[in-house]
Amino acid sequence: MANRTDPAAKSIHGTNPQNLVEKILRSKIYQNTYWKEQCFGLTAETLVDKAMELDHLGGTYGGSRKPTPFMCLILKMLQIQPDKEIVVEFIKNDEYKYVRVLGAFYMRLTGSVTDVYRYLEPLYNDYRKLRLKLSEGKFCLTHVDEVIDELLTKDYSCDIALPRVQKRWTLEACGLLEPRRSALEDDFEEEEEKEEEEQAMDSVEDDTHEKNYYRGRSPIRERDRDRRRDRQYRDRDYERDYGRGRERDRDRDRDRDRERDRDKDRDRDRDRERDRHRLRDDRDYGRERERERDREGRERERRDRERGRRRSRSRSRSRDRRDRDHEDGDHRKRRTRGSVSPRRRPEDDGSTRDEPKKKKEKKEKKSDGTDHPDPEIAEANRLRASLGLKPLK
Repeated sequence: MANRTDPAAKSIHGTNPQNLVEKILRSKIYQNTYWKEQCFGLTAETLVDKAMELDHLGGTYGGSRKPTPFMCLILKMLQIQPDKEIVVEFIKNDEYKYVRVLGAFYMRLTGSVTDVYRYLEPLYNDYRKLRLKLSEGKFCLTHVDEVIDELLTKDYSCDIALPRVQKRWTLEACGLLEPRRSALEDDFEEEEEKEEEEQAMDSVEDDTHEKNYYRGRSPIRERDRDRRRDRQYRDRDYERDYGRGRERDRDRDRDRDRERDRDKDRDRDRDRERDRHRLRDDRDYGRERERERDREGRERERRDRERGRRRSRSRSRSRDRRDRDHEDGDHRKRRTRGSVSPRRRPEDDGSTRDEPKKKKEKKEKKSDGTDHPDPEIAEANRLRASLGLKPLK
């Protein structure tokens, strides 16, 4: 029952007034909390209080497309259908701008073509700011005249399809509307009247000045004389300033050329210094390479000498080993020829027993190698003797 249209309401554009709002939007408004709590039981008199509480306008917003309070009140006005005088009072209200926009929107939906143009076109002169809620849920700034222009020129506004209206020039051609009169035309007419009066006064003054001009006491002649004098002074000042300006430009160009030459010299010196450093670095690099080659040659010669010494030592060592083996072989041959062991000869007095020890001591003295003619080999033999190794030959 709460969502039904007033039984006393008349059909608008041949249909139920609530049908001017699409069914999906109507169902969302019926389910909205603001409609259930604030719009229930409203009448044409109490609707004004709710309209004065509005702080923004718009259609639906958010992902679930929730309706704004402005749209809920529009549907409530379509449901109760207030009188035309009440709607006109809404439109003429200068104190509350949202009440004015609410009445203009309802008039655009339900009013005739002539009423729409008659009551909405004067609102083009209202430039107050309004808050418009967008479909994303954000607010943007608009004005009353922009909203009225959208209502008169667009097919959709606040997610509602507006009824079609004819163009103004069509209604003027049919005689249903008078030509639109702008609020600025009165000012234009006053200005035109003032211009005509001034032209008339100027024509009278020109006649009097012309008479005085030929008599020699005309202010026009004095004004022309003053203008010529001012022009002469101006030309003289211009020539002086122009000459100074040309000198100033020449000085500026000369300074710019000097600065450019100075930069070129600085760049040339920098390039020369860079080349000098590069040559010095290349020369140092060549010297370093030569030193490195000399160092490598000396190291190579030292390694060759060391390798030759080791080879000569190994040869002398092998020669000594062969000699030693040869002597040992001769000694064994003498022992195996039938010589009697000194132990089995009791007649020996021990001198034969000490003879091998003396030979061994002589051999050790001979094989010490510390008295070698080569000092490096003698030093190596001393080191080897301290370590208990065989001497080098």
